Amino acid sequence: MAYYNPEPKYEHGNQLKVGILLANLGTPDAPTARALRPYLRQFLSDRRIVEIPRLVWWLILNCIILVVRPKKSAEKYASIWTKEGSPLLVHAQKQATLLRGFLGQKIKSPFAVELGMSYGNPSMASAIEKLKAQHCDRILLFPLYPQYAASSTASALDAAWRALLKTRNMPAIRTIRHYHDHPAYIAALEQSVREHWRINGGKPGKLVMSFHGVPKAHLLNGDPYHCECHKTARLLAEALELKKDEYIVAFQSRFGKQEWLKPYLAGTLEELGTAKTERIDVICPGFSSDCLETLEEIAIEGRHIFQGNGGGAYHYIPALNENDAWIHAMTAIALENLHGWANTEWDGAQARKDAEMTKLRAQSLGASQ
Repeated sequence: MAYYNPEPKYEHGNQLKVGILLANLGTPDAPTARALRPYLRQFLSDRRIVEIPRLVWWLILNCIILVVRPKKSAEKYASIWTKEGSPLLVHAQKQATLLRGFLGQKIKSPFAVELGMSYGNPSMASAIEKLKAQHCDRILLFPLYPQYAASSTASALDAAWRALLKTRNMPAIRTIRHYHDHPAYIAALEQSVREHWRINGGKPGKLVMSFHGVPKAHLLNGDPYHCECHKTARLLAEALELKKDEYIVAFQSRFGKQEWLKPYLAGTLEELGTAKTERIDVICPGFSSDCLETLEEIAIEGRHIFQGNGGGAYHYIPALNENDAWIHAMTAIALENLHGWANTEWDGAQARKDAEMTKLRAQSLGASQ
């Protein structure tokens, strides 16, 4: 069996393209325990996700977690699953489609956009295969994580590198590290919050900005995620003209017994509820698409915690999803990183003539295609 993956058929004169690979975390194929088990095994086997000695973790994962968690996780996924499928996948696919359209209005040179997931389907390998089949000899990896973290951005890049390890004809690669402080991204967040306030009667008692948590050890070992989350929060607060006592930064999704980034969202919601806060709005600026974590943990469980402790109105502000301002921001971020690759002055007719001349020259030298 060949080590390298087969290359797409090549013909002299093929029009080369630039590929944009949107990368996200992933989702199970269905909200069932059967579908969750392989997805969780792949996700939780990643060293970027769990930094525990392998033998110890293998026993915990295979003897406890994969026995108990698939059924519980499936029930949670079922509560947020849509007729179209997984919310994360549905939103990410729509973002890819819209980005193609927006970029098509900005650049004339040929390009392609595909979606790949670190875990589950569509896989990163399948996305790269699709881009290569469209004759993309340059690929921009665009992880849909505003703040860089080893457990998110780096894991997405790892998935791409693993696929490329078995690529014979390697494309040129560029990567987007982060965009936590990009003006267009902050503007999209601001617009989303202001629109929510317009519909819901103005500012709440508190705006809670909740980010996905990571173990505190990651910060101490050099991961910049914590700092980038706080910078996003500060810039958004400034754009919204909020005072320091009008917003709170918290971290959600703690797993295991070790200390994670604080303050924990659950504790923060308890405190706000106990203080009889009349209304809070919660936004998750680290998520480009709504998913299990935002729709179930934040929108449903968060409400129960806050109101169960005496709090008043609880609003979850949806992720940016297909918001026009966000697609414009994605376009701006992509274009900045495509500098020198994308061409606004590209002449299609001349490119076809050049391609035909290339083919004729190759055939005159004995090429069959």
